Amino acid sequence: MNSSLLSLLVLAGIAIFLILRLRSVLGTREGFEKPPVAPTSASRAERRRDFEVIEGGPDRDITDHVEDGSDSAKALAAMKLAEPGFTVSEFLGGARGAYEMILMAFENGDVDELRPFLAADVMETFESVIRQREAQGLRIDASFIGIRELALESARFDRGTGVGEVTVRFVGELTSVVRNADGQVVEGDPNEIKRQRDVWTFARKMGAPDPNWELVATDG
Repeated sequence: MNSSLLSLLVLAGIAIFLILRLRSVLGTREGFEKPPVAPTSASRAERRRDFEVIEGGPDRDITDHVEDGSDSAKALAAMKLAEPGFTVSEFLGGARGAYEMILMAFENGDVDELRPFLAADVMETFESVIRQREAQGLRIDASFIGIRELALESARFDRGTGVGEVTVRFVGELTSVVRNADGQVVEGDPNEIKRQRDVWTFARKMGAPDPNWELVATDG
């Protein structure tokens, strides 16, 4: 046997050995195999939902203020769906500022400052009290100290109208005296800090261009 034939036999043996090794490692494919199918939008969405269920959890922006799974929590979640930019924490920050502004405008008898932030029936009540004071020649000197307590009491959402309502409990601290037409103090002490408790309900149509909430109910 010449050297050329021997070389061919050696190469063939090596090739057969490599093929057998590959088959043992990779396995074999038999019959018709479907080509890989690109995932559809539906399947991708399903996987995203599965991921959200696994990775998601209670919305702390909601559960930090109301009980998870309560009617108020569901209402707040619905508000967020109607207006993705809405957050409970930011709302309560705004409510804090609104409380001071509305309370002091009322104490000072500033009807024009109150009107943009109060529902019509609430405005009517506030204005009636202010006019009675004026008719009696009384005025109030008040100074706002701060808010000692602020808590979200409850929330409601009307899916039909898109209106959300949030009720907040306030405990404010202020000094306040009532003076007569001669400037004499007829009630209160300018050096005494008193606490005022109020439960106010604010309402707004979620998703509306106007970002302002209205005071729609009060309960001291």
